[in-house]
Amino acid sequence: MSYRDFINNFSVTPVGRWIAKTFASKVDPFLYKVSGGRFTSTGPLTIPQLTLTTIGRKSGKERTVQLGYSEDGDDVLIVASNFGGTNHPAWSYNLEANASAKILLGSETREVVAARLTDSEKAILWPKIADTIPQMKSYVKRTDRNIKVYRLTPA
Repeated sequence: MSYRDFINNFSVTPVGRWIAKTFASKVDPFLYKVSGGRFTSTGPLTIPQLTLTTIGRKSGKERTVQLGYSEDGDDVLIVASNFGGTNHPAWSYNLEANASAKILLGSETREVVAARLTDSEKAILWPKIADTIPQMKSYVKRTDRNIKVYRLTPA
């Protein structure tokens, strides 16, 4: 089993999810930034990743999260999977309140505008997303909610 497969398979286990939620979610944006997008708490990247900075819909403060992504031309697709949890992640509500955001791809910061995909758009793009981010195959099995997908277009 490759390192990539080991990390991606471990990340969908109960222990892996707990580590990702309690430790990696706090450390990874920093490690990603200082390494120029080469490393997170698990070491070298096993899926394409970025940091997303939104403006909190209630606080008005910047909020940054680490996410896997898939490319679609010049656009980036991000998934509000929340590890297959029952609730949508807070960052998705922030994007719906204010579609303007920043992403850090490697060492490049980009201003983007987010748009939620329709269910039919998501159905077309989902196979590519699930191939790029294999954890999504487990996450969709864990929840009954309609997992949101956002297109981030350069501003």
